[in-house]
Amino acid sequence: MRVYEAIVKALEGVGVGAAFGGAGENAAGLMLALKHSSIRPVITRHEQAASFMACGYAMHSDQLGFCFATAGPGAFNLFSGLAVAMSDSYPVLAVSGYASLDWKGKGALNETSGTSRTPDSQAMFAATTKKSFLLTDAAKTCDVVEEAVNLAFDGRPGPVHIHVPENLTHHGVSVDNFRAIDLRRRPVTPESKRVTEVAQLLADAVAKDKKILALIGFGAVRSGAGPELRELLERYQIPFATTLDGKGIISERHPLSVGVFCDSGHSAAWKAFLQADVILAVGNSFAQHATFNFRDDLLAGKTLIHINIDIGEIDKVYKADAAIIGDAKLAVAALNKEISPKAAAVAARPAEGRDYDAERIIHLLDEIHPGQLAQSLSKRLPKNAIVLADAGAHLAWLGYYLELSPGQFFRKPGGFGPMAGHVNGALGAKCANPDRPVIVGCGDGCYLLSGFELLTAVQYDIPVIWIIFNDGEFKLIKLYQLEAYAESALVEFGNPDYVAYARACGAQGYRVETIDEFESAFDEALALGKPAIIDAHITRLALPHYSPSPKGLLSGIAEMVEDRVLPGHSGQ
Repeated sequence: MRVYEAIVKALEGVGVGAAFGGAGENAAGLMLALKHSSIRPVITRHEQAASFMACGYAMHSDQLGFCFATAGPGAFNLFSGLAVAMSDSYPVLAVSGYASLDWKGKGALNETSGTSRTPDSQAMFAATTKKSFLLTDAAKTCDVVEEAVNLAFDGRPGPVHIHVPENLTHHGVSVDNFRAIDLRRRPVTPESKRVTEVAQLLADAVAKDKKILALIGFGAVRSGAGPELRELLERYQIPFATTLDGKGIISERHPLSVGVFCDSGHSAAWKAFLQADVILAVGNSFAQHATFNFRDDLLAGKTLIHINIDIGEIDKVYKADAAIIGDAKLAVAALNKEISPKAAAVAARPAEGRDYDAERIIHLLDEIHPGQLAQSLSKRLPKNAIVLADAGAHLAWLGYYLELSPGQFFRKPGGFGPMAGHVNGALGAKCANPDRPVIVGCGDGCYLLSGFELLTAVQYDIPVIWIIFNDGEFKLIKLYQLEAYAESALVEFGNPDYVAYARACGAQGYRVETIDEFESAFDEALALGKPAIIDAHITRLALPHYSPSPKGLLSGIAEMVEDRVLPGHSGQ
């Protein structure tokens, strides 16, 4: 058995179902091994897309995402996706070629040994993964793969990487000691002492009728903690807000839901947060937009209870009064068990949340209002749909107006936040969830970064629907320029005929200029079961909901003015 055959067979054994990669000489043996395996190969037009697809595959499947590339430039194209996997806790394995060790330092094609003015790929991959391995002995292949895969899942999940030098792929080099690798998933179980402390703190707060707000992030979604959270929140009638990353973990029409808490979120969530005495943060990293740019006084006068799988997240941004380190599902389940004898259930008292039905958008212009587009999408989403929002203003519209029901998933670009991450990642998400419709909401700027992977979707029959919010400009950059510099520049661009482009690629394309046209196109695209683009022409004049302060837009503007007159005095 040759080296790449051994790697592929080992990955088959741990349930890898798809491999995303770029073609190349140093990856040729891997491509042949995939041809004869049960793993579905997807060869992308660009290796960066492959890394994003591996993230999409791991996102809602709890399976190992796998991407690969040839040596040198191909391998370097994987970095963006690995950075996403690192920041957003996706278990991903990347395998890349490496110039022959026999030629080290001689300047071989694609050499990245770090010698003789060549880049040091070992250092670069080590900086973007939990660990990078250099395979130097074919007999160590299974040992290295086993260690790498287990590390990807261990503790807080993340990416790992293996270099395979070209000399190990030559004729006569074989793996004579192949064995199935042992994947040992070790859940991060909470310490009983910490659970007891938090249970007592919450029980005391319930007894004293303190205002408690649960703030739920993507860590809770990743762990599948929805049922456990719902049990806790309903028993003690604790209202909950989510970050954009946690959106949809419990139905957004639940009587205890107050909406999304972030700078582009809902006023009901801001109000509930300001009134709360205790914040129960679950799977939350307190990211920039979820904290109004790391606002110093955000938690002033409040008790913070933080549940997170990674001890490094505790006290990273805000000092916790109590914390549980562990998988969110296990931690909340343990908390439910511990708190039950300490505090009696609370009678129903619905939260003062937001009313989706009362949200009316007045729009008199010809182009589509992006908020109405998100509202319309909500009404037509299949019950098991996955919606991926890429980076841009469209994310704010989807986060605010898209209403999710149980069984539906939503994901924004995450902490690293690359444009086009989900334009491409959606193909991986669909491969991992073939029975779920996968819909991408993206700006035209995002789509144009790497929309050529539509060809990949067509070639491999991966039916994703891309909804392009088309306004011919980089909206968020323009708004930032206007706010910071009072003028804008270089943010407008032209768009191709997306319908013609889609058809040229073998996909279906729709141009829509009204909500009725969008609804008809979306329904048809769902029924087609093939890749499709919906080119939605939206108005440039609509501005997404935003406030630099949880106290509201006017307070935020006043703080910004004060900060410019008296730097360092706002937000205090």
